[in-house]
Amino acid sequence: MGTPQFAVPSLQRLAAGEHSIVGVVTQPDRPSGRGQRLRPSPVKELAQRLAVPVLQPDRARSPEFLAQLRQLAPDIAIVVAYGQILPTTVIAVPPMGCINAHASLLPHLRGAAPIQRALLAGDRETGVTVMRINERMDAGDVLCSRAVAIDANDDTATLGAKLSSVAADLLVEAVRLIATGAARWTPQDDAAATYAPMIRREETQIEWQLPAAEIERRIRAFRPEPGAFTMHDGARLKILAATVAPLTPDRLPGHVEPDALDGVRVACGSGSLILSIVQPEGGRAISATDYFRGRGAGRARVLGTSPA
Repeated sequence: MGTPQFAVPSLQRLAAGEHSIVGVVTQPDRPSGRGQRLRPSPVKELAQRLAVPVLQPDRARSPEFLAQLRQLAPDIAIVVAYGQILPTTVIAVPPMGCINAHASLLPHLRGAAPIQRALLAGDRETGVTVMRINERMDAGDVLCSRAVAIDANDDTATLGAKLSSVAADLLVEAVRLIATGAARWTPQDDAAATYAPMIRREETQIEWQLPAAEIERRIRAFRPEPGAFTMHDGARLKILAATVAPLTPDRLPGHVEPDALDGVRVACGSGSLILSIVQPEGGRAISATDYFRGRGAGRARVLGTSPA
């Protein structure tokens, strides 16, 4: 059971192993792109190439899906970023249970957005945990885990790629342990739990009053999607790449220094950011220097505000 690219390496590794995959469960096809054509999930695309039956329930708790799952009669269900909460009726179908590869070192960062939240927090490491699914969110007993270092310039894409590869390795080992009866489960310490709620749209708007280091973490956490943005000349401007500069210009937060020797500098609450790549609303990604050069000296040089 999985949906995004993060889950693809796990399906690849499990399909190449000694056990048979009786079915793949993924989210329904979604509209995508300018034409809003229905597009299958990355997991569905791989499942079709593997000639594995695919189920795409709108609701994992529907009676129709439960009947289909029972007909497949899986021994075990493996969940990797599926995107729906499984009801107890589904969890109870496989006699060997349901296991999940979660992108954090549980009980730290339970929830929907562990990769983004680790980046936002400035954590130096995260990891993957394989746990048994129960009726509580990411609270099941742990079978195995592995730590992964977070590099200074990691974003959600690069960190997600590292974690997805680790998840695939751990799941192969987890299935081996369960199949041979060698699995040893460890309860989580609920008192030590922290949470990673879904990213809200308002969190992606840059607040220039914050320290430069915190804003830079937001840019990386929301790259490539949904993208951190600010307002400029009444339109959204995504900030795709920036570096922290220690000195704070003698300007209000959000003010752009057009003549900085080291690039386009923006004042923050403390320190400043050197912008390198931006994306205007409805446009393509371009260098920050070209963006501001094309707007002339008389245009607004303050980010986060609309023109008068």
